[in-house]
Amino acid sequence: MALLELSHVTKRFRPDGPPAVEDLTLGVEAGQILALLGPSGCGKTTTLRLVAGFEAPDEGQVTIAGRLVADGRRGIGVPPEERGVGVVFQDYALFPHLTVEDNVGFGLRSLPRERRRERVRSVLDLVGLLEFGARYPHELSGGQQQRVAVARALAPAPALVLLDEPFSNLDADLRAAMRDEVEKVLRATGTTAVFVTHDQEEAFTIADVVGVLNRGRLEQLAPPETVYHHPATPFVAEFVGAADFLPGIVTSHGIVTEVGVFGNVEGREPGEKVKVMIRPDDITFVPADDGGAVIVRRYFRGSENLYCLGLASGHRVHSSQPSSAAFPTGLRVRPEAHVLHVVTFSDPDQGPPGPERPEPGAARR
Repeated sequence: MALLELSHVTKRFRPDGPPAVEDLTLGVEAGQILALLGPSGCGKTTTLRLVAGFEAPDEGQVTIAGRLVADGRRGIGVPPEERGVGVVFQDYALFPHLTVEDNVGFGLRSLPRERRRERVRSVLDLVGLLEFGARYPHELSGGQQQRVAVARALAPAPALVLLDEPFSNLDADLRAAMRDEVEKVLRATGTTAVFVTHDQEEAFTIADVVGVLNRGRLEQLAPPETVYHHPATPFVAEFVGAADFLPGIVTSHGIVTEVGVFGNVEGREPGEKVKVMIRPDDITFVPADDGGAVIVRRYFRGSENLYCLGLASGHRVHSSQPSSAAFPTGLRVRPEAHVLHVVTFSDPDQGPPGPERPEPGAARR
C-alpha cells in the first residue's frame, strides 16, 4: 500500500484561471524517494504544498499513511502540523535567534526535556553536526544550514519528508556533495520522501521514481531509467535529456530516416509517419566530402564537444564527441546513428523542419 496517495487532485488559484495542478494521481510506497521534475510553473511546488497542507485542493484527495488528510469536494483539510510530515524549505527557514539544537528540537517541544535533548543529539549525529549544536544559523556554511534543516525535518520521525528544491542555493560542487549526504540520511532512516527539482541529474541520482510534470499535468511516472530511455511523450523526451526528432516512415524492415534505418517497428504499421527521438550520444560522424551533413556549430563542454549538424533536409541533430579532437564549423560529415533505445511518436502531419532550436539542455541550466 502506498504511504502517500494523491487521487485526481486539481488546484486553481483563480476560478477562471488555468489549473496549477490538474487531475493529478500518483502514489509513493513506504521508503521510496519520489522526485517531482519539471520546468518553472509546472505545478511541482504546488503539489508539494498540497501534500504538506499549505494549500487545499479544489478537487481530489490526499492520503498519508492510510489517513485522508485532504478532500477538495468534502472540504476536509487536516492542518499541516497534524499530518506527520516534515518539510525542508528551499531557503531552509531556520530560526536565526535559535541555536542549532533549538532549531532541530523545535517540533519536539511536547517531549520531556531529556528525551528531547537525546533525540536532537541523535539526529544531529546522523547529519554530522553533533559538535555544532550551540551555534547559530549565521555561524554555519550553506551546506551546514541545509543539514540542520534536514535534521529538523527528521527529528519528529515523520511518516513523510518533503523537500522543496533543497540544493538550489548551493554551488555546483557543494550541491553534489550535499545531494549524496541527504540521500544517505534518507536511506539510513528508511524515510519516505518527495522532493521537487528542475534538475534532471539531481532527480535521476537520488530518486527511485521520477514524476515529470508539465503545465500542471503528470506526463510520466516511472523509474529514472525508464523516463530517460522510454519517455512517454515528446515533452518528457526533451526535458529529461537533449533530444532531436527526425521524421521517419515505417516500412516492413524498419523505420527509415535521413540518418539511417531503425529496426524497432513494434506497434507500428507500414506507411505510418512517425518522429524518431535522437539523443546526442546516438549520433557519431566522420568527415566526408560527400557526407549528408555539415557542422553548423560546436559547443565546448569540457570533456566533450557538442556538435550541431545540419542535414540536407534542413533538419538538425546534435552529436556529442570527446573534446580531445575538435572539428571546425562548415566541415562536411557523414552522420552515423547508433540508437540502442528506439523511441518513436506518431507524426501524421509530418512537415518541414521548424525553427532552429537552442542548444539542447540550455534552458535547463
